[in-house]
Amino acid sequence: MRISFTSCFLSFLTTETTCARFRFLGFVGFSGSVSLAPHPRWVSMRAPVCVALFVWLLSSVEPHQFTEEEMAAVRQRIKSMFYHAYNNYLDNAFPYDELRPITCDGQDTWGSFSLTLIDALDTLLVLGNRTEFQRVASLLQDTVDFDIDVNASVFETNIRVVGGLLSAHLLAGRAGMELEPGWPCSGPLLRMAEDAARKLLPAFQTPTGMPYGTVNLLHGVSPTETPVTCTAGVGTFILEFATLSRLTGDTTFENAARQALRALWKTRSDIGLVGNHINVLSKKWVAQDAGIGAGIDSYFEYLVKGAIMLQDEELLNMFLEYDRAIQNYTRFDDWYLWVHMHKGTVSMPVFQSLEAFWPGLQSLLGNLDSAAKTFQNYYSVWRQFGGLPEFYSIPQGYTVDKREGYPLRPELIESAMYLFRATGDHTYLQLGFDALESIEKVAKTPCGYASVKDLRDHQLDNRMESFFLAETVKYLYLLFDPTHFLHGGGTEGDGSWEEGGEGGQCVLGAGGFIFNTEAHPLDPAALYCCSRHAQDHQELRHILLNLSQPTEKSSRRSNPPTKHTDGPSLSQSESIALKPGEKKTPPLLSCPVQPFSARFAILGQVFTDNT
Repeated sequence: MRISFTSCFLSFLTTETTCARFRFLGFVGFSGSVSLAPHPRWVSMRAPVCVALFVWLLSSVEPHQFTEEEMAAVRQRIKSMFYHAYNNYLDNAFPYDELRPITCDGQDTWGSFSLTLIDALDTLLVLGNRTEFQRVASLLQDTVDFDIDVNASVFETNIRVVGGLLSAHLLAGRAGMELEPGWPCSGPLLRMAEDAARKLLPAFQTPTGMPYGTVNLLHGVSPTETPVTCTAGVGTFILEFATLSRLTGDTTFENAARQALRALWKTRSDIGLVGNHINVLSKKWVAQDAGIGAGIDSYFEYLVKGAIMLQDEELLNMFLEYDRAIQNYTRFDDWYLWVHMHKGTVSMPVFQSLEAFWPGLQSLLGNLDSAAKTFQNYYSVWRQFGGLPEFYSIPQGYTVDKREGYPLRPELIESAMYLFRATGDHTYLQLGFDALESIEKVAKTPCGYASVKDLRDHQLDNRMESFFLAETVKYLYLLFDPTHFLHGGGTEGDGSWEEGGEGGQCVLGAGGFIFNTEAHPLDPAALYCCSRHAQDHQELRHILLNLSQPTEKSSRRSNPPTKHTDGPSLSQSESIALKPGEKKTPPLLSCPVQPFSARFAILGQVFTDNT
């Protein structure tokens, strides 16, 4: 999931148009002029007849049941798609950030990091290419330098560069790379990720702890930098920064991310919503439209995924509070609209393509019925255009003027992957197959895959964003590979897990990977290995040492009395014998209680006590 800081909050033009015709199966929708001027609460608004009929048609048709052979064939097609784009990037664009697939050259976009190579690194391993993973990991160590005079997006650098390097570091063992002693708590890719993250820390030096949107990697925050940034640009750091802190032992990163999250939490409105843009110095909301789309999306995503990865009840409770307000004020007939954060009145009755992550997020919390209904709405838009336009007018059932593009975003495919894991319903495989066919037919060029400038006539734009290889292709492949190790697949002895930590004392890679918003998988077991495991080991050692010390009474029985000893005597705190009137205290290390009160995960869902 991502936000564009140049268009993080987009104005909505009130226009009139007719309901779009269906572009498949020969169906034609009803037409009629529908005004977009929203009613104060818009309670009576319903999707147009054509869209309602569309969703009914989709839900009433039995999906094709894909066989194992068909899924394997689709995976091969997805691999071919990846290598067509990847090889053309290497041949025509490296070391630039991105490939320009129409002119067959490259351009820098987010900071001159060879960004596509960093973003695609873990996808190489997902597809099984260990040799190229090793080559690129070594190449990046030799060529990427973060001591450069470049103004970089704090958000994008974190999710793409820091996240990509952390993921590659955690997958290095599985890729067959030579590992440093103590891995995953040390390693060259981890040091690169830490170096990149340190370049972002000056942005967090504000009175509120909420970061600026842009930082110069060499000089820090410019004195002329605007203090206004997107909500997601404040709340999308806890996954990467907590991973860094717990792998390295430096709490600076996690503390910065938590301070920003808590500061943002305190700015919510009386009805429990947050807006789209905030002044990080004054905490005043500049754009007060509340929704789940562009500029806010990954903030909610990180509250849920951070809660799961860190077993953090504070983050989960934050999201649940938000979710109550979201369901109460922004949800209409399984669509989610934009509303005023203080009043709850509808401000923009539109669906944005970035919102398509929401069904997947709902599935992580076990809200499958709601997730499936919303997914069908979004899928109907995909079938109408062969992709998701950036903005889609719900009352009109058509694209919004000047927002007709589709830059090959991954969000709907991502939701399909989660929902297929949770339900086994082949409807989600059908969406993946539709996406593969559409991208191949519409976006493929001799030098890669181009963003679709206009879904109405399939004009192309000369850009292939790095998330196409990092997310779109990866989620497509994982959708059709349900036994992949990132899903916890595999059997004992086939390398589905590995050892790590000092002396190989930790179990890693046994399933439960958490994807950051750029689809970079992070292993929660590695965080435990480098932080909590060491702490537990020390506590256990302390207890065993205490238990091994003889009590005063038993010492008298076994040894003759002496007038004086040179060795230290047990203090009261070190003795396991209780003194008169002293209360028994639990040991430092007792049987652990799960922070989520016995919550557990099955097939990609997190079940709570009341589900």
